[in-house]
Amino acid sequence: MRISRKAAFTAVVASSALVLSACADTGNGDGGNNDDGGITTDDDNAGINTDTAVNIAWNQPFYAYNANSQTGNATANAIILYLMNSGFNYYNEDLELTPDESFGSYEITNEDPLTVTYTFADTAQWSDGVAVSPADMLLEWAAQNGKFNNVEPELDEETGEVLNQDELDAGVYFDGVSACTALIEETPTIDGNSISFEYSVPFADWETCITAPAVPAHVVAKRALDIEDPAEATQALVDAIVEEDFAALSPIAAVWSNDFNYTSLPDEEELYLSNGAYLMTEFVENQYMTLTANENYQGDKPASIETVTIRWNGDPMGQVQALQNGEVDLISPQSTADVLAALEGIDGIEVEASDEGTYEHIDLQFANGGPFDPATYGGDEETAKAVRQAFLKTIPREQIVEQLIRPLNPNAEVRNSFTTVPGSPAYDQIVEANGMATEYAEVDVEGAAALLEEAGVDTPVTVRLLFAPDNVRRQNQYELIRQSAEQAGFDVVPYQVQTDWGTDLSNATSFYDAALFGWQSTSTAVTESKANYITGGGNNFYGYSNPQVDELFAQLDVETDADEQARILAEVEALMMEDAFGVTIFQFPGVTAWNPENITGISKIAISPTIFQGFWNWQPGSAATAE
Repeated sequence: MRISRKAAFTAVVASSALVLSACADTGNGDGGNNDDGGITTDDDNAGINTDTAVNIAWNQPFYAYNANSQTGNATANAIILYLMNSGFNYYNEDLELTPDESFGSYEITNEDPLTVTYTFADTAQWSDGVAVSPADMLLEWAAQNGKFNNVEPELDEETGEVLNQDELDAGVYFDGVSACTALIEETPTIDGNSISFEYSVPFADWETCITAPAVPAHVVAKRALDIEDPAEATQALVDAIVEEDFAALSPIAAVWSNDFNYTSLPDEEELYLSNGAYLMTEFVENQYMTLTANENYQGDKPASIETVTIRWNGDPMGQVQALQNGEVDLISPQSTADVLAALEGIDGIEVEASDEGTYEHIDLQFANGGPFDPATYGGDEETAKAVRQAFLKTIPREQIVEQLIRPLNPNAEVRNSFTTVPGSPAYDQIVEANGMATEYAEVDVEGAAALLEEAGVDTPVTVRLLFAPDNVRRQNQYELIRQSAEQAGFDVVPYQVQTDWGTDLSNATSFYDAALFGWQSTSTAVTESKANYITGGGNNFYGYSNPQVDELFAQLDVETDADEQARILAEVEALMMEDAFGVTIFQFPGVTAWNPENITGISKIAISPTIFQGFWNWQPGSAATAE
């Protein structure tokens, strides 16, 4: 066994997660190694070992092919799509944003107004043989921009049932998550195999705003408009967007938002097409998914191992046991001291410990009729804020870090920023400005109880806390929070998951009052956290709205000076703390382990897709090739 402990990951300014960030990057990898390394190949499948397989454990099942929708914007989906689909750029193992010219190229074609043109390579095609085209990117813009949405779902507060389905069916609602595409106000223009996006401002993070289409336009148009021919369907979709035909856009939006959500292999192959190295070939609900090398992939990042099976297990010790038993070859579970100790006791595996780009936090609901919503107190904003502040005073952040994180990382500290990673140049400045490290440094039960009494709020105050119910570390955090909050007059109860916790996070907002989970970054863009906190932002599930925060993020969009970026983020966080939006808790400690007899070439990075980065460099170990 070899154990290595990496230095802290390259500092990224913004960290967002479960998901993914506002602009989900589904692109693939860096300078691929096309040397077959002695792998068995044949003429029709060069570079692919046709009799090797690898099994990987992951904590949460895949549930949505469209990872750029609010529903599907989760790491659990993004890692699968990273294996299946390509993009214009990706992050290499050094967190450097790198073009994939085998998918296409992009460049600034005008400085004022800022105009970016993307051109698809001839080698970019969907697995049904249809070329990836500008229409795919046009659909992505339309879905993410928000300009076409003229209705949104209204849910029954008791059952979660959609109350305005007829209105949704008649109107247009794209379940998009991006904030940056709203800066592309004019309809993009298509010229042959190229598409150009004109920004209304000189957007600083343009290179990570739109990096790949989420779903194939011809499939969406076929299903929405009942047109079988791919070319005809694609043209009809383009016409609907360009001509702003709301009658056609209504079913297009419904298909984009809903049809690609599934938890087992769909009957229609069109719902899981690939334009990358792997094809989805098996998918058994809550058990596993198998991906098989795409023989028709023509890009620069081909699969080197024929089949990859992801097996889902939310129990970290269960993943360790599966690795020890040879059931899986690679794991990266949520780490605990017990997990690390167990891995250190297994002979023949490699273990790597490092910090990750994910941070734990608690967010509060502002508009769900619960204890933190002014509407509960007849619209009294100050009373609702006092209850939020009181609850945050009871969160035992230091105790959580001491008991659950320091056994893995003795140097771990409480994280005190919503937008900035500890150790980055702006972190200390932002923490000093936002006040989290002073106001909520320690549990203040007396102060919390006094706030509730002064506000005239009857106790106990019930708080429904959403978290992953099968996650051991989150269970432990919940219990620590419950015990602490109870002393001040709160009754913290587990939210009862309706579908799965990730889907409920965005779709069942009336049914929980606080959410405990982790945001994982997908890029190093300074504006990445915008969608989490602006009014109506794709990752803002809580009804939080502060016009000053919105204006500051608008300033950040066009700011390229690092000092000014830090100043703006410091102001944003100070306002969020004044509003008692929530608190952050810790940076994830990470541990990755694999069996080198079955797989080598692992190059985990701190942001999504973590352990799957550089899959084209994976090689079978000495025991991986079948006899």
